[in-house]
Amino acid sequence: MGIHPTAVVDRRAEIGPDVRIGPYAIIEGPVKIGRGTAVMAHAHLSGATEIGEECRIHMGAVVGHEPQDHAYKGEPSRTIIGSRVIIREYAQVHRATGEGNATVVGDDCFLMATSHVGHNCHLGRGVHLANCALLAGHVVVEDGANISGGVVVHQFVRVGMLAMLSGGSRFSMDIPPFSIGDGANSISGINTIGLRRWPAFTAEDRAQVRDVFRLVFRSGKPLGAAVGEAEGKFAATAARILIEFLKAPTRRGICRYNPRSRREDGQEGE
Repeated sequence: MGIHPTAVVDRRAEIGPDVRIGPYAIIEGPVKIGRGTAVMAHAHLSGATEIGEECRIHMGAVVGHEPQDHAYKGEPSRTIIGSRVIIREYAQVHRATGEGNATVVGDDCFLMATSHVGHNCHLGRGVHLANCALLAGHVVVEDGANISGGVVVHQFVRVGMLAMLSGGSRFSMDIPPFSIGDGANSISGINTIGLRRWPAFTAEDRAQVRDVFRLVFRSGKPLGAAVGEAEGKFAATAARILIEFLKAPTRRGICRYNPRSRREDGQEGE
């Protein structure tokens, strides 16, 4: 364990083995830091925050500070960061609103510089947020989703597994799994590259996702009817993930389909 002499570490903190804490970093409150994690210069960790193993928290990052939420009244809440998470310069992850609630960032996530994870967000495994990507409170981002630079996501939105959100886009509606989100509340195709790279999915998974996508978004049928029809037809794992996402309750609605091709960036239009 190496703690720079200028770092400020609260006596309530629990520091694991082989943790490095850089110059002028602040560890405030009952923060727990797992084995092999590096906290770099001027980073600020506070509150009931748990950091997993082998994370890298870069200069000026803020993890576990009070949420930017008028509803927060100082109640005890948590921030949970998984293992092997990278949090780059000046990114922020705020603790939850509501006693006992938590903001959660899963294993192997990568939060690039100045990205923001608001209160009560839940990020799955392997989520990527590029520079200046902004998640409002209560956003759910499922495994493997990629949120490009400058994307803004409204509160209570769900971002499905392996969804890819194009840079500068904005969303106040749910983005289905495996889709490309582009523009304002629209999807333009399937993230075929992401599907091919995800080791659990087969060629049959990819084919059935395409079929579900065509039925739900291109048949002209009402969404509920199309999803019900898809439920009786498709059984591959990825297809079931897409169908269950579309069946689940939503506070924001589902993004509309925009047929503009994405072949220019190697993705497949539908």
